[in-house]
Amino acid sequence: MNILLTNDDGIWAPGLRALYQILFSAGHQLTVVAPLTEQSAVGHAVTLSSPLRIKKVNDGPFQGFGVSGSPVDCVKIALGTVYNLQPQLLISGINNGANVGVDILYSGTVAAATEAALVGIPALAVSVDHFNPEDLSPQAEYVRDFIHTIDWASLPPRRVLNMNFPDLPVPECKGLRLCPQTQAVYEDWYDERTDPRGRRYYWLCGEILPQNLEPDTDRTLLTQGFITLTPLTFDFTDHKLMHQLDASVAGGR
Repeated sequence: MNILLTNDDGIWAPGLRALYQILFSAGHQLTVVAPLTEQSAVGHAVTLSSPLRIKKVNDGPFQGFGVSGSPVDCVKIALGTVYNLQPQLLISGINNGANVGVDILYSGTVAAATEAALVGIPALAVSVDHFNPEDLSPQAEYVRDFIHTIDWASLPPRRVLNMNFPDLPVPECKGLRLCPQTQAVYEDWYDERTDPRGRRYYWLCGEILPQNLEPDTDRTLLTQGFITLTPLTFDFTDHKLMHQLDASVAGGR
């Protein structure tokens, strides 16, 4: 299969390298276009006011292109007029840290997959519920096997499959569960700290409170040890509310 790999943790990240090694060994045709530096939580950002530069990266058997921009910039460069690639599948990840619930709005990992889906490329976003993983080869092997279970060409257009691994060895996971995303949101706060010169700075912190989580949704199942898979679509129209408002606004037409 002809696969485009990207991420938001940067071209040196262990999850991307693990995917490359495992998929390359399986005989897939791979192209890597990923950020040169970490771009976590940049969402669907696109660089408009500064130039983008591309660096060829050769690191042993690993080869790819590093872009001085966001994950979406990388996908646009890969699929647009710079490289004009036509992959059968885009895989974004494996991301350090889960992307569940409202994370999908913040995530550069999911945004990269979304950008591919918007132009008709089937896309899979993959994350693990651990911020400092060392070896993600078992997760990459799972992804290698999983992609052959899906008829990617038959998926509806503009869809992303969002996969998350729990913070467990893969053999200890309870299996794969299809599920919706949680509707719970973060409780945020800023931790005030002092730098070595005595100046204040602030560090964003936050958590999704367990009592706000619904059963059988992605965050809940991930914490319980399941691998979660959530199909995402990006029509944000609230059709139910649109019909509800129709009678209210009709008089003003």
